[in-house]
Parts: sequence; structure tokens; C-alpha cells
Amino acid sequence: MSLTEKPGAGRTYFVADLHLTDERPAATGRFFRFLQDEAAGADALYILGDLFEAWIGDDHDEQVAGDTAQRLATLVAAGTRVYFMHGNRDFMLAERYAARSGMKLLADPARIDLYGVPTLLMHGDTLCTDDTAYQDFRRRVRHPLTRALLRRLPRALRSRMARQARAGSEAAKTHKAAAIMDANADEVVRVLREHQAGRLIHGHTHRPAQHVHEVDGRECERWVVPDWYARWGYVVCDARGCTLRVEDL
Repeated sequence: MSLTEKPGAGRTYFVADLHLTDERPAATGRFFRFLQDEAAGADALYILGDLFEAWIGDDHDEQVAGDTAQRLATLVAAGTRVYFMHGNRDFMLAERYAARSGMKLLADPARIDLYGVPTLLMHGDTLCTDDTAYQDFRRRVRHPLTRALLRRLPRALRSRMARQARAGSEAAKTHKAAAIMDANADEVVRVLREHQAGRLIHGHTHRPAQHVHEVDGRECERWVVPDWYARWGYVVCDARGCTLRVEDL
């Protein structure tokens, strides 16, 4: 990935884990106000996964899917680039919906030049290497053949499977130690070293914070983007650096 946000050009926003659904209108409304009041006029908006609570395919029929596509397309038409990286809840989102929304799809991970700083972007779930059960499940369900087979299933069946997967995921969390579901520090250092990045921005863990990691004698930043359940927020960066904002929903 060779994207570049140039110094002095303005500001760039990063959001993740909005988990939008028709069942949570407050989060949807807050996101639309964010697009209109804050993201408008920015250089770019990066959505680092889990924009939606669940995504059964580009024929997803929730009202929020159509409304979100319209709002994002309006933002793009006004000059703000929008990029989307798959999360663990919306990895089935494909080119059709991305085109409808004006979004460009990003691989995970993606390394960009962010106002002169080599910056690595991730959803964040692959950093949670201590959660071996989840990593095994992720490898199976994200296999291209699995996704191709899922897309061929009737929409009603895909919807039922998504509900069951969500329920299973929530149940599994109750039996896991909190530390297991957080980013592994050694894995963070490994990916920063591998991609020669000075900064990492990710979501997934729902633990918004700024961290500093030492990698081969240099200090690297890690910014964790907030979820949009009881709160909302983002990371915003410009030529001077990054800032984390977290507010009650």
C-alpha cells in the first residue's frame, strides 16, 4: 500500500468498531453527525473494520446500510477520501458496497505515509495472538473459499448464521481472561519491525489508548481507536502528530 497523506495538507481521521445496526440508532446518528461536522473537509477518513455489527454480504438489507452508503458517498464527493479495512464482523463487505459508498478497500495490514511518518494500519484482531481459539476460527472463516461459499447461501440463512455467530462470540468472551483478548505486546513489536513503521493505529480491542513500544532502540507509537457502544471517538492525525478523542455516546 503506497498511500501518502502529505505534511501540511490538513488532517486525517481513523475510526473503528462502530458496529452500526438498525438496533442502535444513537450510534448511527452520532456517526452521521461526525461525518458532517468533523470529517467533512479532512484529507481522508480510514474505517479500520467493524463499521457494521454484522455484514452478511453486499445484499445486506438493514436501513443503516443504505443510509451509511449515501452519507459516505456524499463525503467522498466533497473531496474527502474514505478507506475501509475489514473487521471481524464485516469481512464479507465487498467491492459492490464499497463502490456504492465511494470507499476504497484496504488490505490488513496496510502501511501508509501519514504526514511523513510510516504508519501501519490494522483492524487489530490479528494482534491478539494469545486468543488461539479465535485465531484458528479467523483463519477458517476468512479463507477465500469459505467466503465464496457463504456468499452463495440464501440471505435468510446467512442472517441466521450471523446472529448465531454473534451470540457465540459474546458467550465465548465470558470464559476468557481479559488479557487474552488484548493485543500481545511482542506481536505489536514484531509487526512494527516487519513493516518498518514508526506508528501503529488499530481498533478491535475496545481499549482506546496511546501506547509507546520500543522497537530496536526507537520509540514507536500505538494508537487504539475507541468502539462506538456506550462511547464514541476517533484518532485524528496531522503533520504535528495524533490525538485520541473519546466521548460518551
